[in-house]
Amino acid sequence: MSLARPALWRSFWRCFFLQAAWNRRGMQNLGFAYAIDPALRALYPDPERRRAALARHLGFFNCHPYMAAAILGGAIHHEERVARGQEPPGSAVAYKSALQGPLAAVGDGFFWTALRPFAGALAAAGALLLGWPAVLAALLLYNGVALSLRVRLFRQGYLRGDAVVEPIGSLDLPRLAGGLRLGAAALCGLAAALVVRRAGASLGAEGWVLAAGAAVAGERALARGAALLPLASASLGAGLLLGVLSSRWQGGP
Repeated sequence: MSLARPALWRSFWRCFFLQAAWNRRGMQNLGFAYAIDPALRALYPDPERRRAALARHLGFFNCHPYMAAAILGGAIHHEERVARGQEPPGSAVAYKSALQGPLAAVGDGFFWTALRPFAGALAAAGALLLGWPAVLAALLLYNGVALSLRVRLFRQGYLRGDAVVEPIGSLDLPRLAGGLRLGAAALCGLAAALVVRRAGASLGAEGWVLAAGAAVAGERALARGAALLPLASASLGAGLLLGVLSSRWQGGP
């Protein structure tokens, strides 16, 4: 039997909560079982078969939460074939096991180390140039790309099953990730230049020196492996301290 659209969309909607019940033993297994449950209810009217199918999907599962949409769609594809007697019950589990690792690597490389830093750098540089609307635009860009890819991956997984690898490969996400990283670096440079310019305009020569020195020191620290969050916190504290000292030095309150 084939699934009606409402059951498919309920499963797709639930995949947004894949990590809501993350645990050390099965990681995303509870979230995956929750996501596929509407499809299993439609495919297996018999309670015993439905319980057995749900139990299959309570095994270990861990993948990038966005790329997992392709695995969810493909697992439903295989469960349809199992329900029709065309495949053994373990086919959906084998599909999940084969793809979760490679898709996790692709998703981490594209979303976490490329698209998200690019959107953050775009928001930072845009805020310095245009104000808060640029931050909103960066958020819309990131979430628009993520949502559209989730929909596409889920649909392709459901329609093509094991052959979903081909459309994922055609997206060429590693190449796109490389371009986004270069763009993020350029935007970070632009943001640093804007900060230096503003500091020079407000504090004079001392501001130029301090801002330029902070930008260079921050870049060198990150290049040597410094953690971003502690470095950002230290930079913020140092900036506040220097601002207070500069204000007092210039005769401020």
